Amino acid sequence: MSAAGDVTAVVVNYNARALLLQCIESLRDEGVDDVIVADNASADGSEEAVRAADAAVRYHQTGRNLGYGTGVNRGVSFAGGDTAYLLICNPDIVVAPGAVEALVSSIEKDPQRAIVGPRIEEPDGTLYPSARTFPDLADAVGHAFLGMIWPRNPFTRRYRMLDWDHAEPAEVDWVSGSCFLMRRDAFEAIGGFDEAYFMYAEDVDLCWRVRQAGWTVAYEPGALVTHVQGASTDRHPYWMIAEHHKALLRFARKTTTGRKRLLLPLMAVGLALRTPIAWGHRYLAGRKVK
Repeated sequence: MSAAGDVTAVVVNYNARALLLQCIESLRDEGVDDVIVADNASADGSEEAVRAADAAVRYHQTGRNLGYGTGVNRGVSFAGGDTAYLLICNPDIVVAPGAVEALVSSIEKDPQRAIVGPRIEEPDGTLYPSARTFPDLADAVGHAFLGMIWPRNPFTRRYRMLDWDHAEPAEVDWVSGSCFLMRRDAFEAIGGFDEAYFMYAEDVDLCWRVRQAGWTVAYEPGALVTHVQGASTDRHPYWMIAEHHKALLRFARKTTTGRKRLLLPLMAVGLALRTPIAWGHRYLAGRKVK
């Protein structure tokens, strides 16, 4: 059996028909035989298009837009099976040749390695910093308020590991949920994604719980994935910005301990103030594109 033969791919889709078809094709090219699509009530003909293009894909309708993490959980439950690894994917990613084998090879090097993420690039070849740290409170605040106007500020550089050599594999705090490989037994042991998150921070939370349970998370640059950012979230950008801020506060409440919890009300106020600023930033960015 090839490395990809022990992998079940779970792709969560929401109105990304054309990109979903490309994603599935790239997975098939990598030898992934078991592909599950968990569809969050798309209305763009995604299911019909997939069934026409690849009848072997197992297509599961979740019934409504459940968000990303919950969609993954439903897809994994629907998948069943006994493959050792789960390849969790956005529909707007394309897996490069050799990526799945590189991810499997990386995770098999260490029995404590539960998650491994690939190198992620944007369509123009720009690196997307998918391996990151769990930020301390200072870095979180600095990144939140300076990141929009000064992308390479010191806080953002530390949080996004921008000064680190992304050509080298390493253990990291967390990796982007847009594409990663995970041991099925680790996924089941921690109960999958926390379904209280609708969108954003669910990947941070998953990696945090994995590490709390004694496993490790790694980054593998030998596996390359191209990601078209925001194919689904750009349909409702202002709602997604609000969800992002809610998710950040939930993660902070869940993981902050000791006296630092006294700062959580200030963080809540800060995120509430940042939300309309982010809306304005998104609005101006959209006008520039037009």
